[in-house]
Amino acid sequence: MRRVILKPGEVFDNSHLQRKSAFNAKAMEIATGIVEDVRQRGDECLRELTEKFDGVRIDDFRVSQEKFDAAVAACEPALAKALEQAADQICAFHERQLEQSWFAVREDGALVGAKVTPLDSVGVYVPGGRALYPSTLLMNALPASVAGVERIVVVNPPLADGGIDPAIAKACELAGVTEVYQVGGAQAVAALAYGTEQIAPVDKITGPGNAFVAAAKKLVSGDVGIDMIAGPSEVCVVADATAEPALVAIDLMAQAEHDPLATCYLVTFSAEYADAVEAAIEKHMEESTRAEITTASLVDQGLIAVCQDLPQAMEAVNVIAPEHLELHIANPMDSLGAIRHAGAIFMGEWTPEAVGDYVAGPNHTLPTGGTARFSSPLAVEQFIKKSSIIQYSRDALAADAPAIVAIAKHEGLWAHARSVELRMEGAE
Repeated sequence: MRRVILKPGEVFDNSHLQRKSAFNAKAMEIATGIVEDVRQRGDECLRELTEKFDGVRIDDFRVSQEKFDAAVAACEPALAKALEQAADQICAFHERQLEQSWFAVREDGALVGAKVTPLDSVGVYVPGGRALYPSTLLMNALPASVAGVERIVVVNPPLADGGIDPAIAKACELAGVTEVYQVGGAQAVAALAYGTEQIAPVDKITGPGNAFVAAAKKLVSGDVGIDMIAGPSEVCVVADATAEPALVAIDLMAQAEHDPLATCYLVTFSAEYADAVEAAIEKHMEESTRAEITTASLVDQGLIAVCQDLPQAMEAVNVIAPEHLELHIANPMDSLGAIRHAGAIFMGEWTPEAVGDYVAGPNHTLPTGGTARFSSPLAVEQFIKKSSIIQYSRDALAADAPAIVAIAKHEGLWAHARSVELRMEGAE
């Protein structure tokens, strides 16, 4: 891992990160062509691209009830039980995020408020490729279900035999998914956004994917809602002398094994401790089943920042604005107030990132690439919309009329002002 040793008083800044932009021009160019092709040719295009990229010829993209039920039944019992536990705890957390419509009446009789309404439909992209992620399906579909979304659609690349993964099917059942389609890539995003003969369009698209999926989501954003443009996953571990190097090492590796582009940061307080962590990584690597991917991530993307003290370390964290932040330090709660930017914060040695990935309850769809500076985890609020409610009485309009007319006339909007003046003339 690349190493930066900060001097007393030195400020950790973006130059230390060497972070690449989330924008991928080549992926955007390719995705643009795919999205437009799907808009023009619909299912015919989906069939061609599914055969080209997934090696499977599919005529009916929707998973039949018979096929779905067989896949659910094939889910290994222990895994099914684990998914049920995860679903229960994810639901319990997200139910606390539910919002209610509200109204307030002013003294002059004006009523204002907000009406909260769930979205009609949501499409969830669940990746295939290197691994299958039923946890991602739960994290994206369950908040929509809690919000009251009636139509929840899942798209997932088909397996090599044209089937659907049993764990994915079980997660769909637990999350209240209403439709499942076997299609992936940028073409799946386009189908969700604009519809095809078999797939009706949705109002919002969520879920992670590769660079082409991310590019497609960016392209369709505005025509439909999206959750975020997700880049490679990342973790930042802050570790002091009280932290066990072997635990810090395995937590870094747990992120690195996702993807060669995954980014791992270690923020610590001595070069000797950093050496101990790297030695522990080498030892763990002997047993890793994903050593090649893990090594590529740590060597090419990893960074160790050796800080002089805790305040300097916390400022480094805020510059990194990590997706996942682990605090392997004494009294982590004492440092919570110093953290301004992080997607999810894991407190203490008994809280590896894996608990958040699967069962703790908070959403694991998190802002990446430093976007925790302005973004939040996926939540129920992203599956609802709010309508403002306004109802004035005659007295309320009379009270506000002078201000409305003054502003409207200043902006040169004659009819705005006159719409109020006419009412006031009629009320005299």
